[in-house]
Amino acid sequence: MAFSDQYDFSLLVNERERYVSDELEHQLESRPDVCRCQECVLDMFALALNHTKPAYRVTLLGAIYAQANDEETTKEIENAVLNAVNKIHENPSHMNH
Repeated sequence: MAFSDQYDFSLLVNERERYVSDELEHQLESRPDVCRCQECVLDMFALALNHTKPAYRVTLLGAIYAQANDEETTKEIENAVLNAVNKIHENPSHMNH
């Protein structure tokens, strides 16, 4: 039996994904010039996540703890998303849509 078959890894959640997603949506509202195709949005999302400190949780208590964002974390997420949006906008992985 494979290791991953022994445990329910779907219970492992990075709470930062929700915050990055919300921030990405917020920033794209004011950037009509940025491509919103699935490829570009997922590239922005992945790049921003790769530049934020993860906050994994597996329990309800962990979810409450992970949701406690301080000003530094909020700024980290805002900057990571801003940089990701700008980078993908300047260098999309597709030619044109």
